[in-house]
Amino acid sequence: MTDLHRELLELAHEAARRAGELLRDGRPADLAVARTKSSPIDVVTEMDIAAEKLITDLISGRRPDDGFLGEEGASSAGSSGIRWVIDPLDGTVNYLYGLPTWAVSIAAEQDGETVAAVVAAPMRGETYHAVRGGGAWVTGAWKGGRALACRPAPPLDQALVSTGFNYVSEVRTHQAEVAARLIPLLRDIRRSGSAAVDLCDVACGRLDGYFERGLNAWDFAAGDLIAREAGALVGGRPGQGPSRDLTVAGSPGVFEPLQGLLEDFGAWHD
Repeated sequence: MTDLHRELLELAHEAARRAGELLRDGRPADLAVARTKSSPIDVVTEMDIAAEKLITDLISGRRPDDGFLGEEGASSAGSSGIRWVIDPLDGTVNYLYGLPTWAVSIAAEQDGETVAAVVAAPMRGETYHAVRGGGAWVTGAWKGGRALACRPAPPLDQALVSTGFNYVSEVRTHQAEVAARLIPLLRDIRRSGSAAVDLCDVACGRLDGYFERGLNAWDFAAGDLIAREAGALVGGRPGQGPSRDLTVAGSPGVFEPLQGLLEDFGAWHD
């Protein structure tokens, strides 16, 4: 690990920890929707906005020349070659309803390549992190942390796979049709409501695979690196990286057949 990558990882840890504490301990009893995005059910709360401001203020105070890409509007080019890709609250609807599956996701890119990543899941008491080439780790109940490794690949019909659904009705309907075709071919399908948590669960060996259409860079940037460093494969459509069209992750042996089925089923379009 280079000194720069260590610095970026430590700063991401601090920012994710502080934002996670704000979200966990500062959630108002009368939490309300601040605005909507792609549809009336794609919501942003005041806590999403507050958490992103906390993260960007902290990082820019330490590294004023870095750029940002944040879900709630943080966007700047920077001049250092480092860009922070931030989802201050991944799983907003879960958070709004008081469900525990939500996370703070922070990735640091150097010249366009993700080099450090942290996903903090406060209600789990777990924080996942990775540095490119340095493996993936989880801290929380394990003193000193524990190295992550994806599960040995089972046959696809024994694979537990997670997915997510878009907030645009027409897209969600198509996604449900794809899921219905997949279910008979898998052990089962799960739906957590947080892409960052799903990718970390692939890294932890809690899932054999994951796929979703419609993700943005902030949804998968940190989880992508964590899953890869745990030995998983991550991509999109065959020959492509993860994108809004499709994001797929899985243990080697699960990834390719799952990706192939998703391509055959047209998971990437209406």
